[in-house]
Amino acid sequence: MTKVTGSKIAAIALGSNLGDRFHNIELALRLLEVPQAGLSSEDLEQCGTDAYTAVVDTSFMYETTPMYVTDQPSFINCACLIETNLPPVVLLRLIKHIETTVGRVPSIRNGPRAVDLDIILYGTDVIDTRAPNERNTLDNLTGHLVVPHPRMAEREFVLRPLNDMIPDFAHTVSEKTISELLGALPEEDPSMRRVIPFPRYPLSTDQAWAYPEVPVVPPTLTHWTYPIAESNVLKPPVTRKTHIMSTLNATPDSFSDGSKYNTLDTAMAYARESVDAGASIIDVGGYSTKPGAAFVSTEEETNRIVPIVRAIRGLNTDASDLDSRLKETLISIDTFRWEVARASILAGANCINDVYAFTGREDVYPLVDTDAIQRAEESMRGMKSVAREFAVPAVLMHSRDDAGQHKDYDQYGTGPGAVIRGVQVELGEKIERIIKGKDGVRRWMVIVDPGVGFSKTVEGNLEVLRDGAKVVADVLVAGSS
Repeated sequence: MTKVTGSKIAAIALGSNLGDRFHNIELALRLLEVPQAGLSSEDLEQCGTDAYTAVVDTSFMYETTPMYVTDQPSFINCACLIETNLPPVVLLRLIKHIETTVGRVPSIRNGPRAVDLDIILYGTDVIDTRAPNERNTLDNLTGHLVVPHPRMAEREFVLRPLNDMIPDFAHTVSEKTISELLGALPEEDPSMRRVIPFPRYPLSTDQAWAYPEVPVVPPTLTHWTYPIAESNVLKPPVTRKTHIMSTLNATPDSFSDGSKYNTLDTAMAYARESVDAGASIIDVGGYSTKPGAAFVSTEEETNRIVPIVRAIRGLNTDASDLDSRLKETLISIDTFRWEVARASILAGANCINDVYAFTGREDVYPLVDTDAIQRAEESMRGMKSVAREFAVPAVLMHSRDDAGQHKDYDQYGTGPGAVIRGVQVELGEKIERIIKGKDGVRRWMVIVDPGVGFSKTVEGNLEVLRDGAKVVADVLVAGSS
C-alpha cells in the first residue's frame, strides 16, 4: 500500500442491495473523489483547499447472500483503495454523506441499503474513537470509527475483495495477512459469484442528472455472473448460462465474412438472426485485424459502426418480439480507437472489445521506438478515459500486433505452458496499468481474452484453448512485475 508524502492509503468496502446496485456503487465511487462537494465548511477549513481522495485500485465485484439479517435481497460487494489526505474522522463523515446522497436511509442494523461504505483500513493506523471504557463490545459502533474494522476477519464479502488488491498486507492487530485471514474463515459462501455489470446506453434525455459534480452514471442494462476460480469450496450445482457473442463485421475485408454485412440492411438481418439463434451480445467491428488489412480512418470506422448501433437501439419494440429482444441485446464495439469507442457508446453500445488491450495498433513488436511507445501511451490514456467515464466493461485481448507474426515464446520456457506464461506476463502487465492508478478502470469491468489465433502457432493456440483458465490464475509468473 504505497502512498505519496502527506497522504494515506485507505481501504473502503462497498455494498448495495437496493435499487440499481451497480449504479449506486459507481455513483458512490465518483462522489468519493470530489470531497469538496460532500464535506462541511468546518471540515474543509480543517483540511484546506487541497483536500482530496482518489480511487487508485478496485477489487472484483461479487454477488453475495446477506449475512446476519438474511431475509433481504442479495448484495453486490466490492472494495477500493483510495489515496487521501483527509484525516480518518473527516473521511468517515464524507462516506456517511455519500451514503445519504446515494439514497441510504436508516434501517435495521445490517439491513437493506442503497449503498454502504465502511473504512476497513487507514494505512497501518489503529483507531478507536470510543471512550476506553466502551471498547469491550461491538454493539456501540454507530457514529464511531474503529480501524482496522473489527468485523473484517469474519466477513468473506470484505476479505475476498481486499485479497484481490492487497493479499500480502498484514492486519495491524492480528499481524495476519489478508490472504491468511481469508483462508482462516471457517466456511466460504457457496453462492458467492463474481459479477460484470453492463450499463444501458444511450442515456435517456427525459431526466436531468442530479449530481452535477460528477459525470453521469448510467443505469444498468444487465449483469453476468461467473464462479470464483480460486475458491476452495465445492460450489452447489447451478444453472449457468453460456453467453454467445455474435460477430458482426461491417467491413469489406474481415477474416471470414468480408463484405457480407457491410450494408445496414444486411447488418440488421444478421443481428436479428443472431439474437434469434441465442446470442447474448453482438460484437460490431469496422476495421479488420487480419494480416495485411487495408488502413481505415477513424472517421470511416465510426461511420461503419455507429449507424448499426443506432439502428438496433432505435428499433420499434411493437414491431415484433424479435426486434424487442434485439433492442435490449448487449452490443460490444471491436475497436482500438477511443474516438470510435466513445461515439459508439453514445449511440448505444455497452462494452469495448479491444484486440490490442488499449495500446493501439502498431506495426512492430516489441515496442522500442520512442514515437511508437508514445502513440501506445496516448491510446491507453484515451481508452482508459472512455472506459472509466462511461463505466463500460472492456474485453482486453493478448496480441503482438500483426496476428500472423511474433509466435516465439521461448523467453518464457520451452514445452507446454510457455505460451500461457507469455500471455499471463504480457497481458497482465497491460491490465495492471489499466486498472491501477488515479485514472484506472474498475477491475470488475475487465474481461480477459487470451488471443486465440493472434501471434501463436497451432500448438500455441491449442495450449490456450486447453488451459485458458490458467491465464487468470492467481500465481507468480517468473518475469512478471
